[in-house]
Amino acid sequence: MMDHVFRWDRCGRKGELCHVFARGAMNSVGVRFADGWTMVTSRYAVRRLVSEALA
Repeated sequence: MMDHVFRWDRCGRKGELCHVFARGAMNSVGVRFADGWTMVTSRYAVRRLVSEALA
């Protein structure tokens, strides 16, 4: 379930949907993209998608 969007222009992934599968110390998260690629990045790099039901 892709419930976040990657906001930084790192590795050409800006605007792609991703899933946060782990949260760590020092403001870090593990994210997985739709193509299976994973990375560890800052929590500031991802934003949660807003459901249309809440908007």
